[in-house]
Amino acid sequence: MDIDLFYELAVPAHLGRSEGQVYHETLDEISLADTLGFHGIWLVEHHFMREYSHSSSPESFLAAASQRSKNLRLGHAVVVLPYNHVVRVAEHVAALDILSHGRLELGIGRGFSPKEYQLFGSQMADSRRHMQEGLQILRQAGGGPFGHHGKLYNFDELDILPKPLQQPHPPLWTAAVSPTTIQWAAQEGIGVLSGPFKPWFLIKQDLRAYKKSWRRHHGDGPLQKGQNAGFAMTIGCLCLEDAAEARHWAEGFTWYYQRLLDQTRPVLAQLKESYEYYHRLGFLEPLLRRGLSLRLLETMGMVVVGDPDTCRQKLARYARAGVDRLILAVGAGMVPSAVTQRSLHLLADEVLPVLRGTPPR
Repeated sequence: MDIDLFYELAVPAHLGRSEGQVYHETLDEISLADTLGFHGIWLVEHHFMREYSHSSSPESFLAAASQRSKNLRLGHAVVVLPYNHVVRVAEHVAALDILSHGRLELGIGRGFSPKEYQLFGSQMADSRRHMQEGLQILRQAGGGPFGHHGKLYNFDELDILPKPLQQPHPPLWTAAVSPTTIQWAAQEGIGVLSGPFKPWFLIKQDLRAYKKSWRRHHGDGPLQKGQNAGFAMTIGCLCLEDAAEARHWAEGFTWYYQRLLDQTRPVLAQLKESYEYYHRLGFLEPLLRRGLSLRLLETMGMVVVGDPDTCRQKLARYARAGVDRLILAVGAGMVPSAVTQRSLHLLADEVLPVLRGTPPR
């Protein structure tokens, strides 16, 4: 199981860190993670989400990260295709792949914010078509001139430049919220990015469904021949020598996850399209009424906090279940960077070697 890191570029007012401080401290953490042997990092695309995420230009940040690292895979999680012209996306992807010497991984998604959809002039009803047509174009952009004739994009003999180093394209992933998207990803042969706002009992269902659907469509071969993708999940994590200190700092995770649920609540409440899946399950509203706590987040398998032995045991269950890549939000942007860096050192020294050697069931 590969171990990556996850960043939202959160700027909580109560922590007193400026945007500039968050950006540069995060780059320092990424540079450290590169030397410590982590597999990769992932950065989101969000807009107008004050405090929760100031990552509205992830391609710029990833370009900077490409110059601060040598080995880390650099993940874009995700480009929201309904907000971005896919030809421009293909150009940015190729440029980032060149700058990183072929280390880019591309996640695509539909987005979930009604405010973003309204401002960027897109319709949520068209989101699945954006994904389908966008994926077709991204898969062809690395080759020679080609045409595309669809309802959203229509062009002849377009030669998109530059070309990515990874051929035919960087590894492709999709954010997957609903069972429909899980099935679509398996059918298309692309990786799944799950979490961070789904409890483990739901992710386990998605994981089983994805693997089963993949085998049905593609047999038992690798997901993308010559490229490393699969089923990935994101969770909050903090590992320190003193378990009590880790829990003290991790109490701040409740702010992060509450903001995350607040961001998704309007979509879930309106039951738009396939997001009604969550409403039918009925777990979300009782959760929101009760309020979040660190203990509840741990019980739901959404965070892992403690000393190295605790983190080894708890994280290993995801490897045993067949998760291909674990994406850790170490500190979740809720602790000082010095604490996050201590945790990265400890994870690299005492936890990652065990996880990499844990065979799936």
